Amino acid sequence: MQLRSSALSALAFAIQSTAKFDYPADRTLTYVLREKRVGSLDRPLVAEGFYAWLRHRLTVETIAFDGGKPKDEFTALALAALARQFRRRVTVPTGETDRYTKFLKTEETIGAHPKRELPAWLWDRLGLQYGNDERIALADELLKPASFDLRVNTLKAKRDDVLRRLVKEGFDGARATPLSDIGLRLQKLELGRVDISRHELFENGVIEVQDEGSQLLAKLVGAKRGEFVIDFCAGAGGKTLALAAMMASTGRLYALDNNERRLDNLGPRLARSGASNVQTMRIENEHDSKLAKFAGKVDRVLVDAPCSGLGTLKRNPDLKWRQSPTSVKELVEIQKSILNEAAKLVRPGGRLVYATCSLLSEENEKVAEHFVASNEGWSIVPVSLRDETPNPEKPFAQLLPHRDGCDGFFAAVFEKS
Repeated sequence: MQLRSSALSALAFAIQSTAKFDYPADRTLTYVLREKRVGSLDRPLVAEGFYAWLRHRLTVETIAFDGGKPKDEFTALALAALARQFRRRVTVPTGETDRYTKFLKTEETIGAHPKRELPAWLWDRLGLQYGNDERIALADELLKPASFDLRVNTLKAKRDDVLRRLVKEGFDGARATPLSDIGLRLQKLELGRVDISRHELFENGVIEVQDEGSQLLAKLVGAKRGEFVIDFCAGAGGKTLALAAMMASTGRLYALDNNERRLDNLGPRLARSGASNVQTMRIENEHDSKLAKFAGKVDRVLVDAPCSGLGTLKRNPDLKWRQSPTSVKELVEIQKSILNEAAKLVRPGGRLVYATCSLLSEENEKVAEHFVASNEGWSIVPVSLRDETPNPEKPFAQLLPHRDGCDGFFAAVFEKS
């Protein structure tokens, strides 16, 4: 693969623009690719180099700054990231050959980073929580690209029928997800062959892009036909759409969020899905007075709470550099507040589901335990997101990337007496 000077410049600029981690990395990369007018032939190299830097930042800096930090540090980081990702499969521009050769030699002598490319605080916390062996297995898995999962919209099709069509069209590696009975997984190589958003099945609302773990969370809510259900932190609406299908587009399903743009973006997806039981509602925060009309009336409430997102590092590797012990502590207080307010909406006998895509116990088990200890009349319902009988001694559900092959998710289910 030939790396052109303009592509190297764009990669260096993307790294420089992201270095303070003030904004989501994927948004910055999209901006750079557009503003620098990076062509289709160069985009894979720039994007892969960028994510190699995010995933392997500690090792890349070791390679680039061996002997001291150069004046063109971001160009050095770009070259080191390419050396880490592509090794000798890339031919760099004239003038950078010697430096790239040096970086390759350095890269070849470096083994796995002692902290597996994680910031020290996170490495330490995972060790305390999971033990060293599982911490290493988890951290190694988080350095790999994420799977590409689809959810089949059961309002419009059956999974087996969709799978047969994809295989017939040449997606030989397409397969059913092992845990979700409505999911499909495509191979990364196949992803490069087609823009799934332009596929007929996507345009007709038969499939949606959704990680298997997220699909399982929606299933855990257990929404039934004719019920009143609220997705309290709907976000992009993936779980809302899955819940609508579970309810066979009957009953009432509200998608709440404090971001009007996200709710607006849900509109076209709802139209494609064929679901007619969904209403969106913007709220200022969890204390919004508009919520009073729902108090004590809702059958099931899902709280997919704002969190550190550390279970999604395979697809969002910048989060490990954007989060900190301070930010996690602040998030925990937000999580507790949202959970307390959402609980007020649930009717007697109803259920409340608390979920995060975090790996940290302070955002997961500790928040769930605090809720039960602080609110009378609630009990924990033992659950599992895997194909196993729930364990009353370990009542909460946890998916881990190295064990379950999807993003890391946590879930707790509570029932109101």
